[in-house]
Amino acid sequence: MVTKTKKLKKEVEPKATAQATATAQPAPQQPSTDLSIADLKNLATIIDVASTRGAFRANEMATVGAMYNKLQAFLARVAPEPKPEAKTAEAAAPAGK
Repeated sequence: MVTKTKKLKKEVEPKATAQATATAQPAPQQPSTDLSIADLKNLATIIDVASTRGAFRANEMATVGAMYNKLQAFLARVAPEPKPEAKTAEAAAPAGK
């Protein structure tokens, strides 16, 4: 019986090592699916350009406009406020330069 136990341990160990090696290799990176504020601003620009070029039918304009307005309101809420230091630096800079 002792011989069988040792033999089983030897068979289990290589499998565990193979699994550890497989998990140690980095997985291929998936493209990020997160949306950033910049992505949403780009989306608003795309909607604006598409509507200017006549990409939407008249019956679609209300829906597109509602989504555009909703997106603009969201961006206005989440956009970072300009820092007071930047405003102060601009005001302090001489106009001649």
